Amino acid sequence: MEPTSRFLPGADGNRIHVLEWSSEGVPLLLLHGFGNEAHIWDDFAPAVSPYYRTIAVDHRGHGESEWARDRRYDYESMARDLEAITAALEIDRLVVVGHSLGGRIATLFVDRNPDRIAGFVIVDIGPDVDPRGSTRIRLDVETNLTPTFGSIEEYARALTLAYPAAQPHALNRMARHGLRQRDDGRYELKMDPALRAGVAEGGQAGVSFTPEKQWAALARVRCPTLVVRGAASDILAPDTADKMADEVLADGRLAVVPQAGHSVMTDNPEGFEEALSGFLLAEE
Repeated sequence: MEPTSRFLPGADGNRIHVLEWSSEGVPLLLLHGFGNEAHIWDDFAPAVSPYYRTIAVDHRGHGESEWARDRRYDYESMARDLEAITAALEIDRLVVVGHSLGGRIATLFVDRNPDRIAGFVIVDIGPDVDPRGSTRIRLDVETNLTPTFGSIEEYARALTLAYPAAQPHALNRMARHGLRQRDDGRYELKMDPALRAGVAEGGQAGVSFTPEKQWAALARVRCPTLVVRGAASDILAPDTADKMADEVLADGRLAVVPQAGHSVMTDNPEGFEEALSGFLLAEE
């Protein structure tokens, strides 16, 4: 099933790229993580598109979306993009699924729009991040801020270092959709280098949306909420996931996906689909 592609105006006038697999049912908004793009959901979206109006977004500076003209990549600006996009799509009430960076943006979006949210899925991210994972990501970015590649296949091989458990077809898809060819024939990332520089400098996106504010935002969520953790994740620690689901969220539950690290949907697509389908189709 191939999604339709279009561009919508973001909060600051920048163009935001959107994929849509279906046009009927309760809207389901899929939000990718740092360095990914909307096609990261290609394995999962067809499973829920018969039941939900399934939509995925390229965050500003990612994929086909426009780079932020003022280099504003804070969570607040990205959450405002979602408000602009859902207004353009005439979406009132919806379910939100966010992975990693997308989970942080989704948490803020849900907090800003509590009466609009029918359900919420947070994939392998929490207010507190396991230092192992944050260090890994920062070192990976610092090693090469503006990488280029001789071919898409070369980038796919490089991705195996950052995504050691990912399925080969997922890596190939990430490489294909994550690059653009330059005039000299080499390939560069579609992602704005300013985003990578921000991570290397310590991550400026969350300066105002601190861990304390994130915990408080989660405590205000009243809709059914699923926390998904990859069993081998080095980003979302087990105790943090347990605290989110059992102590902080009013209607929280936890799903641990085996044979998966942080990138749950590429590491174990079947396990990820099973975890989310059990929640989303029960709520549908």
